[in-house]
Amino acid sequence: MKVYGTVRRIPMGKVATYGQIARLAGKPGAARMVGWAMSSSSPRNPVPWHRVVGAGGRIIISKALTYSEMQRQLLQREGVQFRGDRVRMDEFQWKAGLEPKSSRKKKLSKR
Repeated sequence: MKVYGTVRRIPMGKVATYGQIARLAGKPGAARMVGWAMSSSSPRNPVPWHRVVGAGGRIIISKALTYSEMQRQLLQREGVQFRGDRVRMDEFQWKAGLEPKSSRKKKLSKR
């Protein structure tokens, strides 16, 4: 599944939003599907699920408080910093696919 492959590309110490992963996986507007995929990951199919957060850097795991605490701890171990209950996205968001469309076109045309 493209979602898992995309999530595996998030570097340690960086995060991406569910919507960002959906766009990068070729499924714009399918952020909820990314959430389902993350909740379905298992030790047999390991992905760094903890590096995927909600819009604005929120941890939005709703199954159990222990998972949201675990996600925060895993991110902090990687050096990700929070402002209150949100990841400091200005510093820790993975920039893949976030450049303005005009600069993407320039990069493509230089090839």
